[in-house]
Amino acid sequence: MNAYIEILRPGNVVMAMIAIVLVAIVSHTISIPIILAMLAVLFEISAGNVINDYFDYKIDLINKPERPIPSGRIGLKTARNYAYGLFLGGTICGFLISYLTNNWIPFIIVLVSDVILYLYAYKLKSTPLIGNLTVGFMTGLCFTFGGFSIGTPEMIYTSTFLGFFAFIMTTAREITKDIEDIEGDKAEGAKTFPILYGTKISAAITFILIIGDCILCPLLYFQHIFNIFYLMIIAIAVIIFIYSGILLIRNQDVETAAKTSKLLKIGMLIAFVSFAIGSF
Repeated sequence: MNAYIEILRPGNVVMAMIAIVLVAIVSHTISIPIILAMLAVLFEISAGNVINDYFDYKIDLINKPERPIPSGRIGLKTARNYAYGLFLGGTICGFLISYLTNNWIPFIIVLVSDVILYLYAYKLKSTPLIGNLTVGFMTGLCFTFGGFSIGTPEMIYTSTFLGFFAFIMTTAREITKDIEDIEGDKAEGAKTFPILYGTKISAAITFILIIGDCILCPLLYFQHIFNIFYLMIIAIAVIIFIYSGILLIRNQDVETAAKTSKLLKIGMLIAFVSFAIGSF
């Protein structure tokens, strides 16, 4: 894969863009603002991933030496400028959405995202739990951003609900990833939650977040946001979520944390499918 595409982490970018697609499907709406919203998310998440790799260069030399920057395929200065260009692209898209809809909240959301994504990469990532919550918040914000890009009160409410679900589950996955990366983080002197408070407590918090989100899932059906097919499909995701949490509670080694992280991502993808099918 080309280094300039690889550093964007296309899988994560597509996951974020799916949030906008789902909001469009749920609202049965396709418009220029929605297309711009997808582009804005593409640029913003890509920029966040690149600037994160820029600041994490030394850590990645230990944890992920095959990545574009530590492997020498992209220079540090080039990566930084690449990130700035992507941030600019996202900001322009946010401005155009607000201009077309005469609603300046989407533009404000993009500007706030620029600041948060940069601060996360620069400082917040190594701040215990705050860094995890920041990633979760940004993931959930993608849904809310889509809702405000459409602008109807119903979609703002629904997208915020979906965003909260994504916020909780993503935070759980981020803590799991910190357990997975604990060796490299220790070597760099980072103070992540698992390093400061131990992997058992981290696993327990992850499990609580997972169970909390699973409890929330049926509410989307009982509030008549989604139909019965949503409930049937989300049940599969819930089983995967709970199984993942149990795995991590039993064992917090690197291999188990990596497996748990992958299972949580699969579960979230299934949950996204349930949102789409449940809206018809």
